[in-house]
Amino acid sequence: MRRHLCGIRTAWTEAARPDEAADAVAQAVGDGALSQIVAFFSADYDPETLADALGARFPGVPVAGCSMSGGLAPTGGLDRGLVVIAFPAERFRIVSTVLDAIDHLDVERTASAVRALRRTLDPHGPEDTAAAGRFALSLIDGLTNAEETVVSAIAWALDGIPLVGGSAGDDLRFRDAVMLHGGRIHRKAAVLVLVETDYPVEIFKSDNFAPTATKFVVTASDGEARVVHELNAEPAAREYAMAIGLDPEGLSPMSFAAYPLAVKVGGEYFCRSIRRMNADGSLSFFCAVDEGVVLTLAEPRDIVAATRTELARLDAALGGVDLIIGFECVLRRLDAESRQVRHEVADLYRRYGVVGFETFGEQYRAMHLNQTFTGIAIGRGGAGTAAS
Repeated sequence: MRRHLCGIRTAWTEAARPDEAADAVAQAVGDGALSQIVAFFSADYDPETLADALGARFPGVPVAGCSMSGGLAPTGGLDRGLVVIAFPAERFRIVSTVLDAIDHLDVERTASAVRALRRTLDPHGPEDTAAAGRFALSLIDGLTNAEETVVSAIAWALDGIPLVGGSAGDDLRFRDAVMLHGGRIHRKAAVLVLVETDYPVEIFKSDNFAPTATKFVVTASDGEARVVHELNAEPAAREYAMAIGLDPEGLSPMSFAAYPLAVKVGGEYFCRSIRRMNADGSLSFFCAVDEGVVLTLAEPRDIVAATRTELARLDAALGGVDLIIGFECVLRRLDAESRQVRHEVADLYRRYGVVGFETFGEQYRAMHLNQTFTGIAIGRGGAGTAAS
């Protein structure tokens, strides 16, 4: 467990059973008035049992969260288990909501729900919207293929409140991602948490790839299903495999992590990672990819150096980082493992108090991303550090 200077307590466990995990984090968090629990949990747990256990261990405290593909804790990555962020009642005002049926999203109704939630943090009217120390966390079912629509509607309604988040996963099974809110488990849903604090905060994103000269035009795709059938008028998997020097049969999550594809938006490149190769030679993606889009083959940069640079920038900007709530693509972990540098990344996360989960996609402002590390950094506010 770590007790941060801002009053937030973070706890994590690799207990095998959900009731044991809830006991462990409750004991670590201890007593004190809390405003919100945010929990990220293993797909190995029965989610209803975990929801009941957390409700019993933290009576009267709102709990929100989602299933994960691995946890992030100051001690390093967790392959399974439970990660909890306990926000104190003092100096944190937090409200949250769940958005159901996101696979058939009503954009206007969603925006209205977000505006209503936002107004609970705007007691003096719209002029409060841009107040410093506000941010939003989005947790979205990563198997509904709906993140682009959801995050666009949320960001529009937030009207300037910075948004970061992650897509819930289930390791790499691609079967069942679940959301937790209000003591209940939700599927095909998203959870939005709005936070207001007087501590300094800053959202960020970091990636470790650079564009190459190799381009692909998407000549046949199903945007809703996130399936690309053809690149450059050739079967997608074969064209991609040839570009990276592999046979299509040799494609794997490791190769997708090592050689991502990117799209250029507003002069900046954003990753569009491949989820899997299908039996018909098509490629399934973690993001929507429409026909006519030009994809650029990217090559990796030093993930340790890129991460260190961004965390050092945040540390300087905030006058010292107290903790970071982070959302990291599971493909970044696979890439770090394949390059045998995961322990070096974990050392950086330990130094800066990173806590969060490994995702099926990341959100940053109005964008849905892949193979990125996004999050919110909370500054020390003039205090020193504390841990236990």
